[in-house]
Amino acid sequence: MREKSEKVNKLNRIQAENERLKRKMNTQKGEIELEAQRTITETVNQERAKIKQFEEEKAKQRITEAELKITERDEVIDQLKDDLKKAEQKANQVPAPLKGEAQELAIEKWLKEQFPQDAIEEIKKGQRGADCLQTVKNSLGKDCGTIYYESKRAKAFQVAWTDKFKTDIREKNADIGVLVTQTMPKDMERFGLKDGIWICSFDEFKGLCHVFRNFLIQMSKAVVAQENKGNKMARLYDYFTGNEFRLYAEDIVQSFVQMKKDLDKEKMAMEMRFKKREKQIERGLGGLIGMCGAIEGIAGIQPPASLELPAGDEEDDNDDETGSVLQPA
Repeated sequence: MREKSEKVNKLNRIQAENERLKRKMNTQKGEIELEAQRTITETVNQERAKIKQFEEEKAKQRITEAELKITERDEVIDQLKDDLKKAEQKANQVPAPLKGEAQELAIEKWLKEQFPQDAIEEIKKGQRGADCLQTVKNSLGKDCGTIYYESKRAKAFQVAWTDKFKTDIREKNADIGVLVTQTMPKDMERFGLKDGIWICSFDEFKGLCHVFRNFLIQMSKAVVAQENKGNKMARLYDYFTGNEFRLYAEDIVQSFVQMKKDLDKEKMAMEMRFKKREKQIERGLGGLIGMCGAIEGIAGIQPPASLELPAGDEEDDNDDETGSVLQPA
């Protein structure tokens, strides 16, 4: 019995030692796993930090490149603004000869459009003389006289213009001289006769050219009807150069100017009314189409013929469930 008890005790000790060793192994295994996990975590964190640093550096690099591109773009924009400003300044600084030439061309164009039966002679650049000579012809094509036009577009009126123009008129033997200027003489607020030359603005010229042309035609008729009667011709000339004729001519020109202003206002008002009524019609027509579509869908009542689609479109629409032939509202 004693021997058996010792064997049992020895077996228990062995089992206890085994359990102790197992626990120790499990503890060491857990420590090893924990250490491995810690090592892995540290390695992962280090790699994450490296990746994060790398991404931050790349982001900084991208930001730097973007800033450089923005700076380059701003530089280009500023350069374009400067170029545009310089171009605008150049465009506004039109040389005086070009300004004058533009008005000359406008005068010639106006005369040719208004009086196609007359001879409009352009004085070429480099030739001696003014800018444009109009030979007035009556309904039979007979010459009735000449009107000489000189164009000026300067900031200040120069007295030397009239002296030179009078010389040009004498050389051409023209009946009437008209100086069309952007800036009137200091002692003239509007058109008038000065030193034997009619001076006016471009707008006033459009009315005066009709007056002068009609005067030359009437003078020609008077010459034919009253030949050898110098008295009446002198009286007509005195009348033409007198204050009464100037007042009549002024009234005619002002009428032309006022009619043009009124016409522009009426044109603007008519355009506004047209746009307003067009919108009202579109809104009313849209409501009518929607109402007809609703009635057709509910009661099957066909819309008016004017709202139906063309035959080809109608056949295509017959496949719809409602069989509607209306355009969508």
